[in-house]
Amino acid sequence: MKINPAVPMDVRFMRLIGSLLLLIFAGMALSALASLILRHPFFAIRGVTVTGDIEHSNAVTLRANVGPHLAGTFFTLDLQAARHAFESMPWVRQAIVQRAFPNRLKVTLQEQRVAAYWGEEGELKLLNVQGEVFEANLGEIEQEKLPRLSGPSSQAGQILRVYQALRPMFERLSLSIEELMLTGRGLWRMRLDNGAEVLLGLGQPDEVVGRTRQFAQTLTQVASRYGRTPSAIESADLRHEDGYALRLRGVSTLAPATSPDRK
Repeated sequence: MKINPAVPMDVRFMRLIGSLLLLIFAGMALSALASLILRHPFFAIRGVTVTGDIEHSNAVTLRANVGPHLAGTFFTLDLQAARHAFESMPWVRQAIVQRAFPNRLKVTLQEQRVAAYWGEEGELKLLNVQGEVFEANLGEIEQEKLPRLSGPSSQAGQILRVYQALRPMFERLSLSIEELMLTGRGLWRMRLDNGAEVLLGLGQPDEVVGRTRQFAQTLTQVASRYGRTPSAIESADLRHEDGYALRLRGVSTLAPATSPDRK
């Protein structure tokens, strides 16, 4: 029977060190090779395919504004940074950026859909259908008539929802809302397309909508008592607890003044 002599401890230690060094050098070589492949010019981004909503976007604008942010190759490009670059474009609300092997990007854009102007005259911005305020070239808006909404920016979505609830009430009366404003003190006020100013009062949106609905439902009947239609409304104040104050064009509740007899 042949017995193998025990390997000395120092020899086993040296073998272990040699194996570890071999693994380290192999790992470094693989890492260098991978880095070389990942950064090889062949994989540099050479084209971007854009689909989705591109009505307000074009190749020249995208190249000028987004191109400088597309640094890296197919493997190293920061997709989140690329997405932010596309979403920084004025009309882009959302961008989905995907890699397309070996050296392209596929981008799907969702553009802003305008619901209203936002803010004060001279400082107008835009409000999208999601109730988000954004900035863009107002001259590129195709809608002929848009309402103007204003108030605290943090409540823009709420103001838009109130407008959407009130609009059909007045469309049934052949009127439209040109402006809806929520003041810093919580007062709602509205201007119609015939110039009429309507104070909707204080309260939560549901309260304001309910109070305005009652006004809109009775306006035709009240105006007809004076031989008028709802379009004759000049102003209204809905802040009264049990009703509202109404002024109609051509209708006065004041008695005509009489001149004293001449002697």
